Amino acid sequence: MQKNPTRRNFLKTSALTTAAVAGFVGANRVYAGESSVLKIGLVGCGGRGCGAAGDAMAADENVKLVCMADIFEGKAKAAVPLLKERFGDRVAVTDDMIFTGFDAYQKVLEQDIDYVILATPQYFRPMMLKAAIAAGKHVFAEKPVAVDGAGIRMILEATAEAKRKKLNLVSGLCNRYQPSSRELVAKIQNGAIGEVVSAVANRMGGQLWVRTREEGDTEMRYQMRNWVNFCWMASEYINDVTIHQIDVALWCMGDPTPTAALGFGGRLARRQADTGDMYDAMAVTYEFEDGRVIQANSRQIPGAWGGAITTLHGSKGWAKIGNCGSVLEIFGENASKPKREPFTGYMWEHKTLIDAIRSGGEVYVNNGDYMANSTGAALLGRMAAYTGQRVTWEEMLAEELPKPESWSWDAVPPTLPNEKGDYKIAIPARGWEFM
Repeated sequence: MQKNPTRRNFLKTSALTTAAVAGFVGANRVYAGESSVLKIGLVGCGGRGCGAAGDAMAADENVKLVCMADIFEGKAKAAVPLLKERFGDRVAVTDDMIFTGFDAYQKVLEQDIDYVILATPQYFRPMMLKAAIAAGKHVFAEKPVAVDGAGIRMILEATAEAKRKKLNLVSGLCNRYQPSSRELVAKIQNGAIGEVVSAVANRMGGQLWVRTREEGDTEMRYQMRNWVNFCWMASEYINDVTIHQIDVALWCMGDPTPTAALGFGGRLARRQADTGDMYDAMAVTYEFEDGRVIQANSRQIPGAWGGAITTLHGSKGWAKIGNCGSVLEIFGENASKPKREPFTGYMWEHKTLIDAIRSGGEVYVNNGDYMANSTGAALLGRMAAYTGQRVTWEEMLAEELPKPESWSWDAVPPTLPNEKGDYKIAIPARGWEFM
């Protein structure tokens, strides 16, 4: 994930993915209402939000971005020329359609849009998804979709309401839309490696980005800018990023819900300032009612080996699936190695949503159940590592993390630094303590 939507990074990424999907978009234009313009609104104008808006416009030439919102005024205004440089007049966002502040998302939902992209930090996803469905909007919800069990419960309620209203809901778990990954998973689900009995979900990366304090920052403003390093807003790296590999494992296994998890983790190398209260390493074992297991390993340590791969073990073979189809292979008696494709899953998820909206109800898509299940699994793992206990799915659903009592720049966030500028860290079997 880009920490900032810089011009160079955005244009390079969008150009590559546009070229990759161009053949598909050009060859498959037969569906209801293909010539009508779809209007989208963007909530969250950071790197992922701008990327998602760009993916939507690249996937369909008759999509326009008409309004956008971000809690930070500067970020929202900076996103407009960035997107215009790539998509020109299809970025039809006038000054009065740029909304900022804590209630900015509500103003986007009041506009005449066909679907909304929700790409803020995951803490806000449940309340925003609920509001979007209540407003009658189709939704693209970036992963993950919650930081605690209370959020998962709200997501499931919103998912059910979306089904009742026939509002399409697509998740940002992009591996499920990568064509080559879908091909390989279909073979696995049809028995290419026999019964899938276990999986290993590895996400190893470098140091998380950090944002230093700025003059005039209140504690709330600082934590909002540096959100990825605070549990109450991100709920750990396992939730923010490793969820992709966990989701692939669950997908291949038929999307079962874990019954419980055991885990451990800690801060092995994260010692610098502005790194909040989260771990930099975590290992979790998930248990399932039928005896199968998933092992999920996360790490963010500079200079260490990196990779994002899910390995599936079956009764007749095994398989590897890398993020966005970067690695694809089945080993054993039904060995197979599909052709790798560029990272187009980011566009395919938007094209799927767009095609469903254009179909006028003939096609319906709702990813809410599996996006809640995969997010819930990540949260279950975080709880197990933090507490040092065997945590059940029901205990995860009952969790509600502390949150600010109000929403303003002067509000008090749920975690505060000591006089040294350090934050409390979760210590297994002991609770939260300053290190």
